[in-house]
Amino acid sequence: MLPTFVIGLREGLEAALIVSIIATFLRRNGAPLRGLWVGVGAGIGLSIAVGVALRLLEQALPQRQQEMLECVIGVIAIVFVTGMIRWMHAHARTLKGDLEQAAAAALGAGTMTAMALMGFLAVLREGFETSVFLLATIQNATSAPAAILGALLGLAIAVGLGWGIYAGGLRLNLKMFFQVTGVFLVFVAAGLVMFALRTGHEAGWVTVGQGPTVDLSWLIPNGSVRSAVITGILGVPADPRVIEVLGWLAYLVPMLAMLLLPTRLRPGTALARRLRIGGAAVAVAGAAALFVLVPLPSVEVPRQAPLADGRTAVLAVAGDGATLTAGEEKIELADPTDHTGNADTAWHGEGSGDLPATLTAQDLLTYTGNRVPVGLNLTTAPGPYEARWTDTTRHTVLSRDEGLVDVRTTGKLLLTIEGGGLTSPRTFTVDGAALQVEETYAKDLSATIAGADHAAHDRLLWKHWVPIALIVLAGLLLWQSRRSPGRATEPRAVNDPGREGSQESTVEGTTHVA
Repeated sequence: MLPTFVIGLREGLEAALIVSIIATFLRRNGAPLRGLWVGVGAGIGLSIAVGVALRLLEQALPQRQQEMLECVIGVIAIVFVTGMIRWMHAHARTLKGDLEQAAAAALGAGTMTAMALMGFLAVLREGFETSVFLLATIQNATSAPAAILGALLGLAIAVGLGWGIYAGGLRLNLKMFFQVTGVFLVFVAAGLVMFALRTGHEAGWVTVGQGPTVDLSWLIPNGSVRSAVITGILGVPADPRVIEVLGWLAYLVPMLAMLLLPTRLRPGTALARRLRIGGAAVAVAGAAALFVLVPLPSVEVPRQAPLADGRTAVLAVAGDGATLTAGEEKIELADPTDHTGNADTAWHGEGSGDLPATLTAQDLLTYTGNRVPVGLNLTTAPGPYEARWTDTTRHTVLSRDEGLVDVRTTGKLLLTIEGGGLTSPRTFTVDGAALQVEETYAKDLSATIAGADHAAHDRLLWKHWVPIALIVLAGLLLWQSRRSPGRATEPRAVNDPGREGSQESTVEGTTHVA
């Protein structure tokens, strides 16, 4: 309830503050307010419609698509709240002057449409951000009704504060308000980063960095007050994964530094530029070091494997073809296709290779697994026999780096024998056609491959994705070093009366916003 309350209060107060400044300016200049209220109502209606539409869309989707939509909404919410915090941090001191200039231009147009458009845009930006941010937070909340109630309560208080500012009887320390709520929302947004990464994994998009970090179940047991605060409000799960912790820190630390670092401690223009260039160089060096030094574990899969019937299967790969040999049986394989899981390639073959036209009794037992077929007496019918084969077997051979992982057989191999003392032909299924890797060997190999793949996924985060993030960071730092002014060149707000000294940031009636 607390996160949605603060979101509703802060976002609602921003919108109410903008509308109250515009309304106060129009009232002071004797202009009608009907157009402004029309635009405000349209902006509120469209914002609510966006939130309801997204919620209905999410509920109508299958589970996997719901996870995808929740991840997308979470990312959009993070972008919105980050932009909102940064924008208010940078423009709060000049907000009143900028809005009065825009209102004067709209007033000069002399139409209700211009007033309505100002009110509509003033509310729509904040309202759309609020809808998406609240929806993402409610998805991550332990109690949706309580979260909705908190949002409504925050919005109601924001409307009351906005009316008090418009009426001229309310004095509000906006600097302190936006500082405190900004810090709180940074923690909430950092929790949304973890939520987006978790839903991204459940949607199948985020597959790296899923190793466990710490078990917080002792700290935040289900149903406890600590769980409501740490998980319900701050979005930290009891089982954070590696990529979630990295995402949380990567968002939280720079955002808090932006909000809390005093102006007197911020570097000047020249030093800021050198620090950004130096930071970019460190980021590039770190990316290169991770890429070169972090190894990716692998497993060497043998090219032969024991079969359930006691034979040994050997796989020989040559280009786009392969041969599987099992004793005297050779199966030609072709049509390699990509495969997911423990194997990377699936080979396909038909039939059981060259089959003899004549069988001795010993040959027959080889094909039947040393079992005498039912109804056959080797004493009265010792062979040799004439053999006719009906072969519908299909083989799928799974390999990894040309090593043999598994063999799967479908279809049947029927053998009909006659002669050799038989009074009539006999037909039966040959068990040896169903090639199968020995069960214990297959389980052990599967566990070894799975362990290597799991370790490789964890290492992939540090070998590829973290270096990519560092390269992107380096690019942003270099870009900022070319365009961002330092502390010494920050412009003074045109309506800031504190040119000669510091002044507490307040709003009282029509007083400036700092």
